Amino acid sequence: MSALTAAVTVLETGSTTGWKVGYVIAIVVVLVVVALVVPILLLAHRIGSQAAAIDESLQQSVTNTAGLAQLNTTIDHATEIIAGLTRGRQRLGG
Repeated sequence: MSALTAAVTVLETGSTTGWKVGYVIAIVVVLVVVALVVPILLLAHRIGSQAAAIDESLQQSVTNTAGLAQLNTTIDHATEIIAGLTRGRQRLGG
């Protein structure tokens, strides 16, 4: 019976060794995933912070350039004024 007991002990030792190897592999995989995901999350946070500043700057640009929408109207009026001045000059003989 001692041979049978020795065989059972070897099988039990082998099965727990497999579990231990499995746990070690699982822990290594989890650590690798964490090591890859953490920098990505940090970059995403930094990009989010910069995006807010960029959006604020673009909103300010929209406010600062709103007057340019009327630029064509100003050009049209200036063209009419120049044409009127040219006609006046011609009538005065100049």
